[in-house]
Amino acid sequence: MYYLQRLKDLREDRDLGQSDIARLLHTTQPQYSRYETGERELPLRHLVTLAQFYGVSADYILGRTNDKQLHIK
Repeated sequence: MYYLQRLKDLREDRDLGQSDIARLLHTTQPQYSRYETGERELPLRHLVTLAQFYGVSADYILGRTNDKQLHIK
C-alpha cells in the first residue's frame, strides 16, 4: 500500500508528530499510527481531511499520481 509511505512523508515534511495529525483527525495517536503502518485502513473522511490539510489531492496520497499540486476545476 503505497499511501502508507505518503502519509508518513507528508507528516514528516511538516515536522509534525503522529499526535499532531491524530488531533486534526479527532482520533488518538495509537489509532493514527495504525493507519500509517497499514494495521487499519484509513477512513475516507480522514483521507479527505488530510488532502485538504496538506494541500494535495487524494490521488497523490493514494499514489495514483506523483503530482503534488491540487488541481481544482
